[in-house]
Amino acid sequence: MTAIREIIRYIIMLVFVMPLLAQEQGTPPTLEATFSAKEKVEVIQKPIKLNGVFEESQKIKDNSIESTSIVEGYKLQDNSEAAKYDSLWMKELYENASLYDDMYNYVSNLEIDTLKQLTIDTEVLKERLELLDQKTPFNIAYNPSLERVIQSFLLRKHEFIGRMITASQFYFPMFEQELDNYNIPLEIKYLAIVESALNPRAKSRVGATGLWQFMYSTGKMYGLDVSSYVDDRSDPIKSTAAACKYLSKLYQTFGDWDLALAAYNSGPGNVNKAIRRSGGYTNYWNIRRNLPRETAGYVPAFLATMYLFEYAEEHGIKLNKVERPYFETDTIHVKQLITFDQISKLVGVSIEELKVLNPSYKLDIIPKIKGKKYFLRLPKDAIGKFVTNEAAIYTYAEKEIKSKESALPKLVTAEDRIRYRVKSGDYLGKIAERYGVGVSQIKRWNGLRSNNLRIGQRLIIYPRKPVTTVSSNKKASIKSTPAVSLNGNSKIHIVKAGDSLWTISRKYPGITIEKLKQWNGISGNNLQPGTKLKLCDCSS
Repeated sequence: MTAIREIIRYIIMLVFVMPLLAQEQGTPPTLEATFSAKEKVEVIQKPIKLNGVFEESQKIKDNSIESTSIVEGYKLQDNSEAAKYDSLWMKELYENASLYDDMYNYVSNLEIDTLKQLTIDTEVLKERLELLDQKTPFNIAYNPSLERVIQSFLLRKHEFIGRMITASQFYFPMFEQELDNYNIPLEIKYLAIVESALNPRAKSRVGATGLWQFMYSTGKMYGLDVSSYVDDRSDPIKSTAAACKYLSKLYQTFGDWDLALAAYNSGPGNVNKAIRRSGGYTNYWNIRRNLPRETAGYVPAFLATMYLFEYAEEHGIKLNKVERPYFETDTIHVKQLITFDQISKLVGVSIEELKVLNPSYKLDIIPKIKGKKYFLRLPKDAIGKFVTNEAAIYTYAEKEIKSKESALPKLVTAEDRIRYRVKSGDYLGKIAERYGVGVSQIKRWNGLRSNNLRIGQRLIIYPRKPVTTVSSNKKASIKSTPAVSLNGNSKIHIVKAGDSLWTISRKYPGITIEKLKQWNGISGNNLQPGTKLKLCDCSS
């Protein structure tokens, strides 16, 4: 009997139960079935209480979704694969920031005459350069110097160019649109690689900032404002428009794009001097030896970059295809003060990505200032979350800021210019360092022909570092960095072969190129091995 009952039970399972199970397995699960009542994802139609959302979301743990560094503040789920690709893409842009110093030093100290190993046939290079010359307004005629620069890039910057090609997919569509608006050759987009290695927060030793490396005074001329919160020179769209205006003006002056690029780097005055010293030549390659060393390597580096982008595949330079260019993001006008940390929590975008998309906000804070408009750039899928819940987001941000023990930094604006009165002990290098500008700039602004100053003399300065008028009893004090911090009591550096003012300044904390020039009476950049350089404002 027991055996008969087991057979009957087995038949019932085959006939009735198994078909039902198979039907359930073949039917896709509904959203209702996937989440419990507490875990349902609802479309948000109106502002919600954010505290409640965060309390609820902390109780929910869905192990089926791959974890990322993004905080899902609203419990809205993203496609895990797409989120992973976005994360990798932003990581690529974020890590490229470290490449700026390397590129700046490489171009400034471009050594090509010692290059021995060749990686491309000269005749092949000539053919490719001729094809490039036919489709650009730049003078890309073959010459041995350009060949050596290209060979140098292939040997020493192969990986760098690959990373720049990847990062360029984010910025180049925006560059090309703006360049086209101003009727500027689209190839100028490669200039941002030489200038900043596509790092919008790049800052040179003399204070040039952003993708297009604007000095404070030049940026002001073209509408780029600077305050303690915001630096428009780091805003990709604003700085690109300013660069287009500046380059257009330089081209109107020189009528030649090679010379316009040289003037963009070293200033129109240096290009004019080089033309005079060369005997009146106006071809870049004929005046190159009369330009500052950094500019002498600047235009060849630009042309080499253009060549390698155009012929990357032929040289085995890999392209990592990415799917989010700059214009697959969108902006929203921010009406209240809010921090990146708060935005990250509320709309589920990592702080690293916010920094990449909004590099002009120096303290990771979007301020509220009367008469000013500030915008937040977000991935398009996050814009909807912000707009739908805007009122509640501002309420939450204001409440959290008020609850903090320490107040946020107060706004400090950089004035257009100041009048500085020379005091006892002042010299141009000291004043320049105080306000974050160059000695040559102070001399140009004030028509000075020498470095000599007199006590009581008035100087006009366009400061890079913000100058504040603080409404309190305490006066803001500016502490100068120590002249030098050395091991032992040495105050002298003996120049060795390969030394430059830049490499020496990097060895000693607190030492700048301008200080070295001031203390040692140096006017140019050439150093002779064996020369003893003073590392302080001292007599010995």
